[in-house]
Amino acid sequence: MATQNQIIPRGQMADAPAGRFSLGSITDAVIAPIFGRTPAWWWIGFLLSTLLLLVFVFTLGRVATVGVGLWDVNQPVVWGTGIINLVFWIGIGHAGTFISAFLLLMRQSWRGAFSRYAEAITLFALATAGLFPILHTGRPWFAYWVGPYPNTLGLNPQWTSALVWDLVAISAYGIVSLLFFYVDLLPDFAAVRDKAQRPLTKGIYSFLSMGWRGDSTHWVRLRKTAYLLAALATPLVISVHSIIGLDFAITNVPGWHHTVFPPYFVAGAVFAGFAMVLIFAIALRSLFNLQNLITLKHIDWASRFMLVTGLMVGYGYAVEVFGAFYAGHTGEVLLTVERTFGPYGLAYWGMILFNVVIIQLLWFKSVRRNLPLLVLICIGVLIGMWLERFVIISISLGYGHMVSMWDQWHPTLTDWLTIFSPFGLFLTAMFLFIRFFPVMPMYEVQEVAHEEGWE
Repeated sequence: MATQNQIIPRGQMADAPAGRFSLGSITDAVIAPIFGRTPAWWWIGFLLSTLLLLVFVFTLGRVATVGVGLWDVNQPVVWGTGIINLVFWIGIGHAGTFISAFLLLMRQSWRGAFSRYAEAITLFALATAGLFPILHTGRPWFAYWVGPYPNTLGLNPQWTSALVWDLVAISAYGIVSLLFFYVDLLPDFAAVRDKAQRPLTKGIYSFLSMGWRGDSTHWVRLRKTAYLLAALATPLVISVHSIIGLDFAITNVPGWHHTVFPPYFVAGAVFAGFAMVLIFAIALRSLFNLQNLITLKHIDWASRFMLVTGLMVGYGYAVEVFGAFYAGHTGEVLLTVERTFGPYGLAYWGMILFNVVIIQLLWFKSVRRNLPLLVLICIGVLIGMWLERFVIISISLGYGHMVSMWDQWHPTLTDWLTIFSPFGLFLTAMFLFIRFFPVMPMYEVQEVAHEEGWE
């Protein structure tokens, strides 16, 4: 048994519950990256992500000034990389709210190992996603026309437009997620404030902690607010990506009127989000020596969730194919055949490989606890989920009801930059987060440690 302030050495008791050391050392372990010397890996990662961010700014600037034709959108493929990235990045943000809100309502104590950086992933993914529908309109300087602003120009938002739905859904989801993220940080900001030695650092975190004293009144109000926001955020997890799914389920385009889309899109979003959260969980536990706070057992549980949602996604793929042949609709059947064996058949089979076949390895406990292999599986899931959006959006639009309307989408250099450069914005924000914010909710981990006698 470790002494009161001794952290168990790396590799020993790999399944040890969080808090196998004293409550005080939990605080020290979590806030050490804030006060410690910035490691070389952080500077390298931050520099590379910043360079990628500059590429992203250049790419979006070109699209805004020249036009969306740089994305090779055409007739009939009027939705290209912009909308593909919108759906992809919205999906990345879903696991954060699921972990924070749903698992909080279910009283799952293990959520503390993931919740803080999962919430950060949600916010930064939403910020990235929100840029694409604005640019997709072709006139981003008129983006405010989509919203319900005062009608001084005699224009009303078109409430039957998917763009308006997306605006309302994403903004509501973003506001609630931000509030949930910040309220959860107040006690930890106060802990950093109390540990700070420099006046400037103490002043910044004093301002951010909003006068948190940690008395019983503050804790009662924090609990009530957290559960209220969780109750609001949980249905938003379902509604936001359901609305995104309805963007593709309300038309007569072949492949775009399946009623399974809303739940299928929600499952896919949580699936992709858990993959991103697991990548960061594995990285943080190694880079910050948090093996006793983010344990193999936590990784195992999150992998099981990813397996369950992955099976739901696979079921959605099967329903799409079955529905096309069961209905006997010529356009649906031809689209299914072209998706599978057409010019972009490799994208379809890549989607099946990464999202359905490879995740079957997660049935085995040895795989769920093999961290390098698990990272590769999660990266594969992210690739597969992007390919899924490409298959659903751009390939479907290329095959209309009449063969004379068929055309293909061919990615340009701007498309390739648009696919990869958004990671610059996302990763730059994440590097800043892990450097200046506590990456785990210290009070939750300490509470679990106290209640279960892990000291």
